[in-house]
Amino acid sequence: MKKVFKGLVIAATVTLSAGVCLNAAADTAKLDQLLEQVKQSRTAEGRINQQREKEFLADRADKQALLNRAKAEFSAEESRGRSLTQQFADNEGKLGAKEAELVAAQGTLGEMFGIVRGAATETIGGIAMSNISAQYKGREQLLKKLAEAKEIPEINELEELWIALQTEMTESAKVSKFEGNVVALDGNSAQASVTRVGAFNLISDGGYLVFNADTQEMQPLVKQPESFVVSAASAFKNAAAGEVKPVYIDPTGGNLLRLKTQEATLEEQFHQGGTVGYVITTLLGIGLLIGLLRFLALTAASSGVNAQLKNLSNPSEKNALGRILKVYHDNKSVDVENLELKLDEAIMRETPDIEKGIGIIKLIAAVGPLLGLLGTVIGMIGAFQVITLHGTGDPKIMAGQISMALVTTVMGLLCALPLLFLHAMLQTKSNSILHVLDEQSAGIIAAHAEKEKA
Repeated sequence: MKKVFKGLVIAATVTLSAGVCLNAAADTAKLDQLLEQVKQSRTAEGRINQQREKEFLADRADKQALLNRAKAEFSAEESRGRSLTQQFADNEGKLGAKEAELVAAQGTLGEMFGIVRGAATETIGGIAMSNISAQYKGREQLLKKLAEAKEIPEINELEELWIALQTEMTESAKVSKFEGNVVALDGNSAQASVTRVGAFNLISDGGYLVFNADTQEMQPLVKQPESFVVSAASAFKNAAAGEVKPVYIDPTGGNLLRLKTQEATLEEQFHQGGTVGYVITTLLGIGLLIGLLRFLALTAASSGVNAQLKNLSNPSEKNALGRILKVYHDNKSVDVENLELKLDEAIMRETPDIEKGIGIIKLIAAVGPLLGLLGTVIGMIGAFQVITLHGTGDPKIMAGQISMALVTTVMGLLCALPLLFLHAMLQTKSNSILHVLDEQSAGIIAAHAEKEKA
């Protein structure tokens, strides 16, 4: 049995040894394979590095060739620059000599040349912007040529300069009509009949025109002057031959009209008052409405009282005096003191209706300037806030707030003045009616007292 067991152990040991040997042989084969791959990779990388080195050396040779070529070109350009500098210096000397020869050859013609250039330079701006150029275009081209010329002008150029200056002088004294292209404010252009008043103004059917020297076009003003000025201009344009019509002209050739368009209209000034201005206007409207209603009521009451004065024996309850007389007729039997009290009571009942609304008008007349002062304070506060934020470099930034301050002050005064006159007139009418009532009441009391004594 022991022999069998020993035999099995020996067999197992031999088997394990054989397996270990097989595994070791396999691992050795893998290591050999890895070593072979490393050798192959090194050989391939060596070939690649050699190729890269060859390419680098080739590029280096090319770059050196480029560098040598650039140095050669630079040296050539330096030599050429020195040559051109010397040539430029030589030419400068020749030009100086030629200019001296030209001046000597010109003689007295040089003075004429200077005069022509000076005259052309001085008049080119005036002629280009003149309203006469709207009718006679292109006159400034010759002047520009003469002003920039380096040579002596020719005879025909001198004659053209003479004609241009003479045309400006002659046409400035004429009123001329011609057909021209007028560009409307919406950009559309159309032919229109234009009347030119010397060099002062251009007038069309729609009002005054201005000449744009840059575009060589006539354009209407953005905002025409007052209606009476435009009406006079239209009447002048449509006047028959030999008919004399007055017209307003701009001696600056249109500059004043352009400035006029920047002025604020009455409506724009009204809106500059802002909320305070609207409140003042509303109060003025209310005051005028109350004043109108009270004027009509007091006029009717005064007419009724005057009619009743002509018929004291037949009192009517449709007027204040008639109602007071009715009280007297109803109380003829009472004594003087009671009659006086009843008549005073009747007059007191009539007084509120007669004086109604007059106090409100006076109140509004007093409040208007106060609101104007309020608007002034608000405007100045806004102006100081603008100064704080933007400084005082641009006065236009503060103009809106200052306008509000001044406009509200004016509106407050304009609210108070008519209402004060209206209040005084209504107060006078109401006092005259009350005076008649008091007068008639005193007469009735005096007559009744005489009857009692009799």
